[in-house]
Amino acid sequence: MSTTKPRSLGDILQEFSQHRRLMQEELQKIIVGQDEVIEQIFAAIFTRGHCLLVGVPGLAKTLMVSTLARILDVQFKRIQFTPDLMPSDITGTNVLEEEESGRRNFRFVEGPIFTNILLADEINRTPPKTQAALLQAMQEREVTVGQETYALPTPFFTLATQNPIEQEGTYPLPEAQLDRFMFNIKVDYPTADDEEQILTQTTRQETPEVHRILSAKAIVNLQRLVTSVAVSPYIIKYVARIVRATRPKDESAPDYVRELVDWGAGPRAGQFLIHGGKALAAMSGRFSVAVEDVQKVAIPVLRHRVSTNFQAQAEGTSNEDVIERLLKDIPTPEIPKFDE
Repeated sequence: MSTTKPRSLGDILQEFSQHRRLMQEELQKIIVGQDEVIEQIFAAIFTRGHCLLVGVPGLAKTLMVSTLARILDVQFKRIQFTPDLMPSDITGTNVLEEEESGRRNFRFVEGPIFTNILLADEINRTPPKTQAALLQAMQEREVTVGQETYALPTPFFTLATQNPIEQEGTYPLPEAQLDRFMFNIKVDYPTADDEEQILTQTTRQETPEVHRILSAKAIVNLQRLVTSVAVSPYIIKYVARIVRATRPKDESAPDYVRELVDWGAGPRAGQFLIHGGKALAAMSGRFSVAVEDVQKVAIPVLRHRVSTNFQAQAEGTSNEDVIERLLKDIPTPEIPKFDE
């Protein structure tokens, strides 16, 4: 009688790292460059997080999300947010139906939010009333219509794209809704080499074929794996120091935060820093979170949770500048080394 040896955590993490590499290779058949953006999207998916991609039109934000849905064996739906979009166009609505007996009943017709990956395209082109239709779904992963509450499929992610708020016809997202997003990802212009490659690829008739890598069940299993990645008390204290230092009224906040920041990040930011660190560690095949993992996700996690005041704007200091300065000023923990 043969017995199969159970796989170690190291073997599982190496397999996870291999899956992540395959996903990136498939995605890069269509998307040129944007390595950091892709890594942050993967990190959010493996920690049940939502992403907000911010950039000017024409940077392939929508193409990136739709291609991601093609390499994952999950259901995908896209909503184009427009000024006339209504909340029921997203969540669904009750319709009145008449049976053969003449009796009338209400039947719930699901909206496009009932999917695994929801692309909320140009989310800030619709008024706040419609934007708020996503609040419950993103936090509780359920939708309430009338007196009934309906659970959303598992897994569920909202990947939203947003145009810069300085552009015409935009409605800035309220802070409460911004806080639902794990990452605020800045999609920037491509480099000169990448732009030449984009022009070469997109002006030919050939369309590369991408292959499916992970099923919905596999994604859920990998999400469980990521939660098992170890986080030392030293990392927990380091994350807490970063988050608390962003709050101008906290005693640990440096003088420049007190002078330039209106309000800082809440506890959810610390949770997302740790979740993001776990995802980066797992995707690299490592057992525990390193300081570098936390620092790598700090800006996309804190970018939309730290609000600078008029004085900062007058001095030309952005919230990213404040975050980067905090990462330099806050001492990193000295984690003891252990022989494996």
